[in-house]
Amino acid sequence: MDLTAIYLVALPAVLYLRAVRVLARRGFHVPNSQQATWFAGLALLAIALVSPLDHLAETDLLSAHMAQHLLLGDLSAPLLVLGARWPVYAFLLPLPVMRPLARSRPVRSVLRTVTKPLVAGPIWILSLYLWHFSVLYDAALRNPFLHAVQHQFFMTASLLVWISVLEPTHRRVPGGLWKIAHIGGIRLAGMFLAMAFIFSRHPLYSDFYGDRALKHGISPITDQSIAGGMMLGLDFITIFAAFIFFFWRSASDADREELAQAAPPRLPTTSEAKLG
Repeated sequence: MDLTAIYLVALPAVLYLRAVRVLARRGFHVPNSQQATWFAGLALLAIALVSPLDHLAETDLLSAHMAQHLLLGDLSAPLLVLGARWPVYAFLLPLPVMRPLARSRPVRSVLRTVTKPLVAGPIWILSLYLWHFSVLYDAALRNPFLHAVQHQFFMTASLLVWISVLEPTHRRVPGGLWKIAHIGGIRLAGMFLAMAFIFSRHPLYSDFYGDRALKHGISPITDQSIAGGMMLGLDFITIFAAFIFFFWRSASDADREELAQAAPPRLPTTSEAKLG
């Protein structure tokens, strides 16, 4: 396991288990479903980084590299954000580390800015296109350090997007129809890149991959089309899932608000009456 895998898989697992124990001592049980989403996200990271997929991505197949990026930057991120919902994220880091970060105005200001939807979205799009230019893409495949940086960019950009829409500072994911348009717009930008992979008639990264796809029974063009198809398919699925979930959640929030307004006023307790 390389350093990237340790950083992205083992360390978050240990920190999360520690946070769960700390919260349990304080009387709060992190729901099993919430814990499951976190470890499902880490499992996807492990598949991307320590399975045979990693070797194929770095040597032979563009489609394997695309699958790796989708696991790292698209599929794992929403699961990790859901798993770190309040109050877990506040306890992920040890107190001596978390306290100065939480008290730092510059840190809080930067985090508030980069997790705004209109900032996180462009960061995701810029990261996606920047790292798919041939010069940077090939350089990342040839340089392990730069490859790790590339993975960090994809992971961070995706986490920022999902933080902006899933809002982990709330115990319950808030609805909002604007989130459907936001996710749709971001993924639409990704679709254009995916279609470039699908419809291009010459290999985009032939300097690195060459004809090595032939060893696996497919041509470089087919390999490239598969990569674009996976990317496009995930974009469609993400948009459809966002539409279903946030439309349902918005309707649910409206019903909850209506019921709260229609509920009879709560009678004061004995202690409250005495205070009054």
